[in-house]
Amino acid sequence: MEVFGYRKLIAYQKGKEVVKHTYRLLKKFPSEERYAMCDQLRRASVSVTSNIAEGVNRFSVKDKAHFIEMAYGSLMEVSSQFEIAEELGYITSEDRLSMDLLIEEDARLLSGLLNSFKPSTDSKH
Repeated sequence: MEVFGYRKLIAYQKGKEVVKHTYRLLKKFPSEERYAMCDQLRRASVSVTSNIAEGVNRFSVKDKAHFIEMAYGSLMEVSSQFEIAEELGYITSEDRLSMDLLIEEDARLLSGLLNSFKPSTDSKH
């Protein structure tokens, strides 16, 4: 098993884009949100990549799946908070849409990664 193999995963790379885009958008937030919503968005976005890295290096399929599900949950947390940020006028609709596109793409990648951990015998229809 390659220790840093997670870095090659497209889901991880897209997760890093979510983090970087989050940090760029947070610069638009009012200063009173610096320790509230901004802090939560930073933690949630970074949690996506952290959980991918931790998950793919786990030995059991159950543990791998758990961490990828956690990454997915963090991604949805980022999505919901940016929706609220838009409604509060902290970011524009265009800002939220650009983030939604990144999140949607990473969500699909995470779903595919999660499915790759399941044994092929589970795919009977």
